[in-house]
Amino acid sequence: MKTRNIVVEPYNEYWPIAFERIRIFLNKEIGSLILRIEHVGSTAVPGLSAKPIIDLDVVIRDYSNFEELKHILSNLGYNYEGDLGIKDRHAFKYDTSASPFYLHHLYVCPVFSKELHKHLFLRNYLQQHPADCAEYGAIKQRGAELFPNNIEKYIAFKGKFIASIYKKMNSN
Repeated sequence: MKTRNIVVEPYNEYWPIAFERIRIFLNKEIGSLILRIEHVGSTAVPGLSAKPIIDLDVVIRDYSNFEELKHILSNLGYNYEGDLGIKDRHAFKYDTSASPFYLHHLYVCPVFSKELHKHLFLRNYLQQHPADCAEYGAIKQRGAELFPNNIEKYIAFKGKFIASIYKKMNSN
């Protein structure tokens, strides 16, 4: 699921539409096993520059039906990649070669997942704070220019800003 070439684009009005198409499809297939599907990441924040990849958090109550969910997702073309080192956030890679959907990353998180709460807080915070949103967009664009082929350095470059936002989450 690693991004090889980092490209950050200006906000695209199509991103929420692309998310909604994926959400509708997934809800038909797995809706009875989940609580909801959240559009997270930078493409979920109007006006924010982003890598053109939709991030989805599929929210489950707990792990009681996780194996069934994994099986259905596998049949839909999603390959389970484990938690990739992040507790209670399970990554699924989608085979984009035959996909009718926009490029996306899918994560399954139980409702109590700290990572889910961080995703939602960051999205909501940036939606409500335009100056910070603009600053973050500029940081992301600069990071993509400096590290176009190194996702780890790109993430580290923008990490200080994200950490400052998460500090606000912990102080609330």
